[in-house]
Amino acid sequence: MSNYVVAMEAAWLVRDVENSDDAIGVAVSEAGKRLNDQDLDYVEVEAGVTGCPACGEGLDAAFLAANTALVGLVLELTVFNADSDEHAQRIAKSEVGGALRDVPLEVIDVIEDGDAPAEEA
Repeated sequence: MSNYVVAMEAAWLVRDVENSDDAIGVAVSEAGKRLNDQDLDYVEVEAGVTGCPACGEGLDAAFLAANTALVGLVLELTVFNADSDEHAQRIAKSEVGGALRDVPLEVIDVIEDGDAPAEEA
């Protein structure tokens, strides 16, 4: 059994904001609060980055229209003692998905973590 770092992308809707910086701040704060309420404080929440289609430069993953924003968040956690990367993905989606109901989640990266010590079962 191995440990895996699983990164997921979440689409977070924020209402009544006037700019993308505010939207990102609200999205990160709300997601963090919902995760912490479920004792998932080990999940790291960051604003996502998307590439400019013209130049490839990284831009904040936030789209704002009519004072409503769709913010892309990156959620990252370490899954201990998983049988495979697919197993780690299922565990991560189950843990985070339970706390963030009605929030679309997609696994974007899974890395086997050889540095973290395996927890005893």
